[in-house]
Amino acid sequence: MSSERLAALLDEYAELEKRLADPAIHADQGTARRVGRRYAELVPLHKAAAELEQARADLAAARELAAEDASFAAEAETIAATLPVLEERLAELLIPRDPHDAKDVIVEIKAGEGGEESALFAGDLLRMYTRYAERRGWVTEVIDAQDSDLGGVKDVSLAIKAKGVPEGGNGVWSRLKWEGGVHRVQRVPVTESQGRIHTSAAGVLVLPEAEEVDVTIDPNELRIDVFRSSGPGGQSVNTTDSAVRITHLPTGIVVSCQNEKSQLQNREQAMRILRARLLAAAQEQADAAASDARKAQVRTVDRSERIRTYNFPQNRITDHRIGFTAYNLDLVLAGELDGVLDALGEADRAARLAGDAELTRRRARPAGRGRRLPPRRSRC
Repeated sequence: MSSERLAALLDEYAELEKRLADPAIHADQGTARRVGRRYAELVPLHKAAAELEQARADLAAARELAAEDASFAAEAETIAATLPVLEERLAELLIPRDPHDAKDVIVEIKAGEGGEESALFAGDLLRMYTRYAERRGWVTEVIDAQDSDLGGVKDVSLAIKAKGVPEGGNGVWSRLKWEGGVHRVQRVPVTESQGRIHTSAAGVLVLPEAEEVDVTIDPNELRIDVFRSSGPGGQSVNTTDSAVRITHLPTGIVVSCQNEKSQLQNREQAMRILRARLLAAAQEQADAAASDARKAQVRTVDRSERIRTYNFPQNRITDHRIGFTAYNLDLVLAGELDGVLDALGEADRAARLAGDAELTRRRARPAGRGRRLPPRRSRC
């Protein structure tokens, strides 16, 4: 393990502890939250380092006593046996972690191949993530949704937030970052009169939600257009130019929002997604040489690019990146996602411990490669 890195992180921990003890920091809630998140990330490291230091001190004392009294030899052996476990734990915590792990997320779900059946499945995925968030005590907010005729969703953006500062810096992104890609479903659609099993797909994109300090946006680089909302009707919908489309001119990223009643509200929601997309684009650019797992999130809904299959006749869920299979699909769709997410997290942890970046990328890459569409336009 790197003693220099450990010393630097422990110094950072001490500095953050001092900052949080200063009442003045709480005058700016945004700063306090960012400092609190980083502090929470370093708490497990500080604890592990302290436990290892204490164990080494106890071992030295036990061996010194054993030189004079043989009865302490057994105690020294017991303490010595704990050191490899503590050292491994500390070494794991010293591995550079995903810088977005403490962040909240925006999940975008888009129906793809399969028509109405795909839209119904997209609605199932929306409920799955919403129920999982409820189990974790997170807060969900549908930023915008375009419903289908049979009660599914054609396109939806869902914000998921942790309450307070995530313990250990493990926020929503640390759990749901694995969900980006094409999800395939195999079942008998409600529209199928012959009872035949159909295959359709929905695309999921997970973005770490960016704060204003994470991304600098020059207002002069934005083109903002307003237009009349389309939807089922109601106040301000189909009656006023309340919908907003924002184009970020340097990148060509386009985001449109229309669910809220006013232009101001729709503009604020569109800016949330634009910041998240710009943050993700900047991260991709920075990691282009490494081609990390974030780049593996699929931007199309081609079935050949699947990361996971939901097979209803067999009550089976299979994640193709790590070969995970379980026969509890009904429970997974009810929000019990921890089994597959734990398996994905463990695969990533093992790869990082082994220092095998290529293995990490291979596990995150979808099994097939299909046609790719420009990832630049987004509804919110």
